[in-house]
Amino acid sequence: NAQAVIPPRKNAQTWKATLVGAHARNEALRACDRLGRSIWKKWSGYHSRSLVETKMHCFKRLGQRVMARTFERQVVELHVRVALLNRFTQLGRPSTVPVGAMA
Repeated sequence: NAQAVIPPRKNAQTWKATLVGAHARNEALRACDRLGRSIWKKWSGYHSRSLVETKMHCFKRLGQRVMARTFERQVVELHVRVALLNRFTQLGRPSTVPVGAMA
């Protein structure tokens, strides 16, 4: 029951109904036209998927494979790596503080 969550191009046109995947793509295109691209991306879950894909890319860059052999240790290793990635992300985030009060 997986659904493709691929945003159509900004100048996309509807596909003929005979093409494979045309129904899902045309529905996404109609929803983008009705809701707007940014709202459609939030509604369809595209943003959260993109964040997960980015995090997995970072995880894979730390090592090409999981070193642990048993499933339980692989889970622990995954949690440690994700915690490390979250810490790196937190360190790279700027902290904004107000400079002065408006009168």
